[in-house]
Amino acid sequence: MALIETLNDEDVDRDRISNAFRNIIEALGEDPLREGLLGTPDRVSRLYAEVFSGLQQDPLEILKTGFEEGYDEMVVARDIPFYSMCEHHFLPFYGVAHIGYVPRGRIVGISKLARVTDVFARRPQVQERMTTQIADALVEGLNPLGAGVVIEAQHLCMLMRGVKKPGSSIVTSVTRGCFRDDLRSRSEFLTLAGIASH
Repeated sequence: MALIETLNDEDVDRDRISNAFRNIIEALGEDPLREGLLGTPDRVSRLYAEVFSGLQQDPLEILKTGFEEGYDEMVVARDIPFYSMCEHHFLPFYGVAHIGYVPRGRIVGISKLARVTDVFARRPQVQERMTTQIADALVEGLNPLGAGVVIEAQHLCMLMRGVKKPGSSIVTSVTRGCFRDDLRSRSEFLTLAGIASH
């Protein structure tokens, strides 16, 4: 299964998206039949099918494939890039996720952590919810001793509209299990993720 999947036509009404976007173009005072805009509604419908493909994916299915290795030390994947769409303005936010967990012997391939991140990123989102969803999926899918997620992102709704503050970034974190209860575990996670030095 590819890391980035596009929704099938039965999963999303692309004609409806195209018609809606054609109406938006007209509402802006533009001509949807102008050469440069003629194919735009269809391009946007294909874009949305890809950008929101996570709506039809189950992150727990991704975490089912694991390996019993008897490993019970911290695992951290850092700087996992993602692109998501803010549900408030339908503008992108993007950045990196740092994900860690302490297994109870069962581990998953590192690519699974990136895929789980993509599933949640490819939905209408807010960064705070996405951070929580990734951590909770790890807890439910892996039953680890602890899990932690930190997301650092830039939001175009802050950069190109409203307050217009380029260079600003938002950092969110969620900890579960020993990462929440044990200060040393949390500190080790943040250090390995490269957060503590910022």
